Amino acid sequence: MSDKPRYLGLLNAIAVAEGQGHRYLTRWIATTTDPDVRCVLATVAAREGEHAMSFAKRINELGYEVREREDPRDDERVAIAASDVPDLEKLERLGLHRLCEADSVLGVFDDVFRDHSIDIRTGELLGRYIAEEHDTARLVRSCYEALKARSGSAVPA
Repeated sequence: MSDKPRYLGLLNAIAVAEGQGHRYLTRWIATTTDPDVRCVLATVAAREGEHAMSFAKRINELGYEVREREDPRDDERVAIAASDVPDLEKLERLGLHRLCEADSVLGVFDDVFRDHSIDIRTGELLGRYIAEEHDTARLVRSCYEALKARSGSAVPA
């Protein structure tokens, strides 16, 4: 491609963030003793890893490479995930319990398709990714609610 796509930064940000998510969720799988939590984490970690690779592949197909970006919180997330703190606390410390809130980070995708320069292959990839991210939020929220119920705590509205 001769012109750099306007959405290249978005694709790169997704590839990097999903790779980071895959790293810490994989570490968490190794520490949880709860089979229900492990099942949710395995699904979500697999998605995160696949998303990272799919977006890196698409960036490469467009003639570019993923630009890794240092995130100072990445090491902190991995440390939390690998720790022996309870799964409920990990969900809260990692902020994953907020994924289904109305103003959550997923709201950033509400306007993705306002960019009419997105080619069809990238649009397909983004559409599937966004749908899977919303499903992931529902899975994680259900897991959080179950853990809260077992602990006897109320789930915030």
